[in-house]
Amino acid sequence: MVNHIKALFQRIDQKLTTLQKLRPLPKTAVKKLREKFQIEMTYNSNAIEGNSLTLKETFWVISEGITVKNKPLKDHLEAKDHHEALEYLYELVQPQNQLTVSEKLARDLHGLVMKKTDEDWAGRYRQSNVFITGTDHTPPDASAVPSAMAQLINWFGVSRRKLHPIELAARIHHQLVFIHPFLDGNGRTARLLMNVILMRKGYPLAIILKNDRRKYYQVLQEADKNNYSPLVRFVAQAVERSLDIYLKTLTPTTKARERFFTLTQIAGKTPFSSKYLNLLARQGKLEAHKEKRNWLTSPEAVKRYLGSRERKRA
Repeated sequence: MVNHIKALFQRIDQKLTTLQKLRPLPKTAVKKLREKFQIEMTYNSNAIEGNSLTLKETFWVISEGITVKNKPLKDHLEAKDHHEALEYLYELVQPQNQLTVSEKLARDLHGLVMKKTDEDWAGRYRQSNVFITGTDHTPPDASAVPSAMAQLINWFGVSRRKLHPIELAARIHHQLVFIHPFLDGNGRTARLLMNVILMRKGYPLAIILKNDRRKYYQVLQEADKNNYSPLVRFVAQAVERSLDIYLKTLTPTTKARERFFTLTQIAGKTPFSSKYLNLLARQGKLEAHKEKRNWLTSPEAVKRYLGSRERKRA
């Protein structure tokens, strides 16, 4: 793995250590964060696949049981199914539960995601060939799916002690969508399976944002060519975003909290333009996370970047 991604992993793991040192975490705040992340994950993961519910409508459907006028029933059912799959995921990753990444786990997650919208095929491998619009990749023949999935699980068993958890999660995500074992719901299942691996290691739920959908598809296509670095960096940035939100929320008020600003606001206080800061953020060199379409960073993060640059020159 290239050096700047290794540095990104080190930075993320330092933040994870900081979060773990805050334990025991306030239960009410953690509960609210979990609820917030579940709604955001459900909205974004479904929206990437074409679901028309907004973030607020997703909240209404899940939390209030409201039916949104002029929105398809299928979109409501997808929101409820995905939220139920997340509830299952949170139970799975509890330390007291024995967890094995397996074909059964992938099928169980898919079964929950598709329970109300495709009952006949929920949790079952496809028995026909499929084509993915907008990509050159053709998934394997249906007859090859069981053996391809068995190979994926074997690969995971070999790689789990060799790869950083974020790289491991990113790569199993890609390989699942590459195989495309189900008729529908492969992306949602892959993002859940990715999070099983991450959350089991203590990271918060990592959310791939709908606003990043084009970039997401681009890095997956690069992974199709065995160039995994863009995908790994992309997933790492999603992990860091979640950690930043957790730390911003859970750091006690008696401790210094970093304040985050847009790149335009920060640029005037640094030697860099907002455009260059955006490039650094996208490359993972500058600590930054996205809120909606905007990258946010802190003056302290810029100082840390400048310090690391000076150390490299020394």
